[in-house]
Amino acid sequence: MNSSIVALHDSISKVIVGKNDTISKIIIALLCEGHVLLEDVPGVGKTQLVTALSRSIGGKFNRIQLTPDVMPSDITGFTSIDQKNGDFVYREGAVMCNFLLADEINRAPPKVQSSLLEAMEEYQISLDGETHKLPKPFMVMATQNPVETYGTYHLPEAQIDRFFMKLSMGYPEPSEEIKILERTEKGNPIRNISEPALTVNDIQILQQQVKDVQVSDKIRQYIIALVTETRKSAYVTLGISPRGSIALYKGAKACAFVYERAFVIPEDIKKIAEAVLSHRIILSQQGKNTFGTTEKYVQNLIDTTVIPV
Repeated sequence: MNSSIVALHDSISKVIVGKNDTISKIIIALLCEGHVLLEDVPGVGKTQLVTALSRSIGGKFNRIQLTPDVMPSDITGFTSIDQKNGDFVYREGAVMCNFLLADEINRAPPKVQSSLLEAMEEYQISLDGETHKLPKPFMVMATQNPVETYGTYHLPEAQIDRFFMKLSMGYPEPSEEIKILERTEKGNPIRNISEPALTVNDIQILQQQVKDVQVSDKIRQYIIALVTETRKSAYVTLGISPRGSIALYKGAKACAFVYERAFVIPEDIKKIAEAVLSHRIILSQQGKNTFGTTEKYVQNLIDTTVIPV
């Protein structure tokens, strides 16, 4: 594994016990300049994971607890009049950072959810006729609880599609939970990260290096075969869009880079396909009856799609 990635992974692991696969995938999303949706039950460490990532890199970290009374200006900022000289001054909102944790995004009203769209896609915000560029790197990590739906607002498909990955941490193993108890005995484990493993400049360099990873025509054909199947399958109502195929392409390159390869192999696609594709698919009733979840459908898709030779 790439030495810089190992250092970042080890730093996050000082806080998060186990969950190596989830940590690796969130790093891959960062290398692809993508955003992550963390969907899981309360208390499994979603917020700790995001906080550990930001502290391990040393960038500016903002957290906003999304509730029905949050306003779009809390996200984007607003323009006010400077009392001293009468000029209009831009007051920064939550998005003016490197890492934004949008906690319980499905509790925010649609206006607030849509205010994130431009920032997530264009890495800028437009306010009162002026454009404000966001810092680099910029990453939105949103959390939502899939169990408790009272008082929540369903995320529109357009916004879900803008998340590079959807991840779930799950409950820890008994042996891992014992370590969690030991780590929390003396305080918040986030204090274990005393200094950043990498800098924001290091991340930007790594992001550029990922783009140099080579992809063969056969691998491109494999990606297209996967996404095309979702568009014509009787099991699927909404298939993968071109944005989804681009995300899979970028993610495979980042996965190869993490494991110190200059080229992509089919296993790179298989490793990330579920996290990149599952939230972009809507199953038909037949698909729900057969597979139950989109994750199981994607796994079956990987198992049954022939790799071009």
